[in-house]
Amino acid sequence: MRLNRILQGDCLEKMAGIPNDTFDMSFADPPFNLDKGYDSYKDSKKEDKYFDWCADWMGEMVRITKPSGSIFLHNIPKWLVQYTCHLADLATFKNWISWDAPTSPMGNTLQPAHYGILYYVKDESQCKFYEMRYPHKRCRDKKDCNLLTKDYGGKKHTIHPFGPLVSDVWTDIHRCKHDRYKDKHPCQLPVHLMERLVLFCTDEGDSVFDPFAGTGTTLIAARRLGRKYLGIELSEQYAKIAADKLAFEKTPSKLNDIWVSCYLNRIHTARESDISEGRPKQFKEGWKELFTNWPDTDDKRRALNTSDLAFTKEVKNKISKLCRPKKKVQKDEQKKEG
Repeated sequence: MRLNRILQGDCLEKMAGIPNDTFDMSFADPPFNLDKGYDSYKDSKKEDKYFDWCADWMGEMVRITKPSGSIFLHNIPKWLVQYTCHLADLATFKNWISWDAPTSPMGNTLQPAHYGILYYVKDESQCKFYEMRYPHKRCRDKKDCNLLTKDYGGKKHTIHPFGPLVSDVWTDIHRCKHDRYKDKHPCQLPVHLMERLVLFCTDEGDSVFDPFAGTGTTLIAARRLGRKYLGIELSEQYAKIAADKLAFEKTPSKLNDIWVSCYLNRIHTARESDISEGRPKQFKEGWKELFTNWPDTDDKRRALNTSDLAFTKEVKNKISKLCRPKKKVQKDEQKKEG
């Protein structure tokens, strides 16, 4: 099947033509049935009709995912709980991931403060999984502080130089709020969220599928990370935006042959297997070479409490290019073509 494209049309109709066991990873971020203003979809079904529809596309997603593949479903907790009931006989549950996404008060309930991502695999004995790390959290005012927000007490020499392992609660990723990062879509996800999921469970050259592609976030993450992709989008307008954005994605998110996710001029997610190896673990040379001040002694690790790792000039420039808002990238490319 021809990949690296977006298909415009109904997801159930398009998925019916996809062979069994095609994709290494499938991700779905469907409409939440909250009456959002989508371009070509009425987001206000009766609850039983909505869930019947969800059950149909979930079954198709599982069918077209490889036995070694992973399946991610993004939604509000209300619907994810019902998803788990339907998926119990179709795939194996791995995790419920919560990511930081405060929303408007809904009345007579606790203040919603997260979205959920269900993580399933088709065959646990065959699935791929990679531990991930993200940067240490520090005070935001770097001029006056820059201290780690976590207190390591007398064990500062044990600090991992880059950052902690990723858990199932993601407070370091937030909703798209700035216009320079947003498209004309009511529910756009951040690219670095999708890059983390792609790095979790796929390798270079693997294939990624999204039946609700929107303006292309999942597909862009896959392309940046050297994966093949296929998306389906009902809206002709959103599909065109996605295709236009993909055309400008020419720089792989790769540093010293290491696939990484970058955001706000820093490495946002990296695989543990690309950082270190062996027992006891030794840091890989290709990783250490990204930085000018890699700490190789206990005293240098203690100093990380007040000073962050610094990238080499070459790496810093590459990360800055990867993190440019896409609207600026498109304008720059258009100037070159003009």
